[in-house]
Amino acid sequence: MGIRRIASSVAQRQIKYVTPVPITAARGLLGEVYGQVLDEMGLVVPPVQLHSPVPELAAAYWALLREPLLPTATVSRAVKEAVATAVSVANVCPYCVDMHSVGLYDLASESVAEALIADRPSEIADPSLAAVARWARDPFGSAYAFREDDRAELVGVVVAMHYLTRMVNVFLSSFLLPPGLGPASRRRFKHGVARILRPTLRDPRTPGRALPLLPPAPLPGDAAWAQDNPAIASAVGRAYAAFEAAGERSVPPAVRELLDSRLETWQGEDTGISRVWCERLLLSLDEELRPVGRLVLLTAIASYQVDDEVIAEFRAVHPADRTLVEAAAWASHRAARSIGSRLVHRTLGDAYAAIEGSR
Repeated sequence: MGIRRIASSVAQRQIKYVTPVPITAARGLLGEVYGQVLDEMGLVVPPVQLHSPVPELAAAYWALLREPLLPTATVSRAVKEAVATAVSVANVCPYCVDMHSVGLYDLASESVAEALIADRPSEIADPSLAAVARWARDPFGSAYAFREDDRAELVGVVVAMHYLTRMVNVFLSSFLLPPGLGPASRRRFKHGVARILRPTLRDPRTPGRALPLLPPAPLPGDAAWAQDNPAIASAVGRAYAAFEAAGERSVPPAVRELLDSRLETWQGEDTGISRVWCERLLLSLDEELRPVGRLVLLTAIASYQVDDEVIAEFRAVHPADRTLVEAAAWASHRAARSIGSRLVHRTLGDAYAAIEGSR
């Protein structure tokens, strides 16, 4: 009960723009999701609770993240947390950087964690771990030779983290750890948290636990990277279907078409602090669709730019929590899905290198 109360209190303080369903009030599908997360992570973390206005999206997020990240069929949890941290750095998500680098204090070392936080993977002594971190940081600019058996887990973590970082940037506060801590105090704090989290980081996980939360759905062709791992493939098919259904409910077709058109040529490049690119694209939409279009485009391409004004404009047209979560989730998913689809062509080759020393 103490853990539940603490988690609820933390979520209430960190979640912005929507009112999360309290842990003690969750029923049905949401109650099942909360129960799994509490059992496997020790608390119901705010990234799960921010999805709570739409229980099926809470389930989709959990399945998309859990199945590639937690079971360790061929890739160690240390490698996966390094990948997750690198993606978080790439997407300017300090909250997720804190969340995943903490685990590396126990799974790898302080030096590995701090090199990734500082965006200096070349300083990691293990060359195989450094290589996978560089690839995760910039999957379109850095080559990486996969073992065939590792592909579903590694690409799965990348796709899940590209989804998660966008949602966190929109709905959560910027930092997981107390922002007033100095560098030395932060490192000591992380060592302490990592020791507490050791069971959740190291205990074995059975593949497929999240699958019954969502109805079966086929694996889309653009997610062929998951096809060799049955649990991940099933999770991806089910989660993708849930995200697409959310978009159909809450994002007008013209806005969906606009984002998809932009993603066709997007290579993950940083847009900087300017929104000129976004405002130019919005000119093709009717004026009444622009608040939705602005939220969708920024969430997908530059989620760190979503601010109170963007949300207020969206809320003026669509006041319900459910609609806001669905629109942001669809946009986050489309960006993550686009990245995954292009990684299919970069990882389906004849040469696969063993990830020696990273198991």
